Amino acid sequence: MHFIEPYYHWRDFYIASEDPSSPFFNRDYSEFEFTDQIYNYLIHPQWDNMGSRTLVIKILFVEYDESYAIIEMFGEWNDAIENDIMTFKREIIEPLLENGINKFILIGENVLNFHYSDDCYYEEWFDEVEEGWIAMINFHDHVVKEFERIHIDSYFVMGGDLDEIEWRTFSPFQFYERVNQYVTLRLNP
Repeated sequence: MHFIEPYYHWRDFYIASEDPSSPFFNRDYSEFEFTDQIYNYLIHPQWDNMGSRTLVIKILFVEYDESYAIIEMFGEWNDAIENDIMTFKREIIEPLLENGINKFILIGENVLNFHYSDDCYYEEWFDEVEEGWIAMINFHDHVVKEFERIHIDSYFVMGGDLDEIEWRTFSPFQFYERVNQYVTLRLNP
């Protein structure tokens, strides 16, 4: 697992540790010291620990003028034991909301499993984005089925064309435009 790195080709556009409005402002990273882990597996030091023992993230890009954030996720999304949604909501999403972000793109191809507890924080987050949205990109089928099984998929825009985006081939601006087009079509048919 320590070989899986967060996407780094957008660093010319945005670095969370250099953004005074980021929850990770002034964070120091090492390329050589592996200090964080998921269960018994060390993870690449470029991932950001948000306070969960099972899920880490990387804020890849934030555009305050357009009010969106792109966040890559890695690990096991475990609400049942770790209450990851509460940690994610309080430590990451709320600071972004306070800075005007109301459109969230979550990249989940490295989310290995999902374990459910309840939908309180999902509902709260959904209510707080008001004119915005939360889009899920490239989550594994078994994770999506868990979202659907317990009906939290209603808080997200997901599936269809959103699961076919080769997001690494775009700049963050192009990627957002592509996602925004799909979401707009979905929400305003």
